[in-house]
Amino acid sequence: MEIPIFPTDRAPKPREEVRIEEITITPYPDRFRVHVHLVVTPFIERPNLLLAAHNEDDRLVSELNVIETMHHDMEFTLHIRGTTEPAGVYTLSVDLFYESRNPPHDRRIESFVIPAAQS
Repeated sequence: MEIPIFPTDRAPKPREEVRIEEITITPYPDRFRVHVHLVVTPFIERPNLLLAAHNEDDRLVSELNVIETMHHDMEFTLHIRGTTEPAGVYTLSVDLFYESRNPPHDRRIESFVIPAAQS
């Protein structure tokens, strides 16, 4: 009897087939933290990731480096830094790469909004 370790439709892929599949961005109620759910193609070789959040003025407000992740389904909390009022439109760029980030193996850019404080 053969027991598969991975579901057959989600078998690990070689690096040429690894992509960023899904990004979900949800601001926390405190508005200074952002929950990021990231899914990449299951992989044979462990990729690196760089997540960078920029505000409307294209100023870097949060950054996270992941070196050789072991998981294809990940969750992170990014902290919005350098502001006393975080409300506004932001852009999150995610680069997936192996040896070099220039150019990245895959890149996704998503926008998100942190709402104004409720009175």
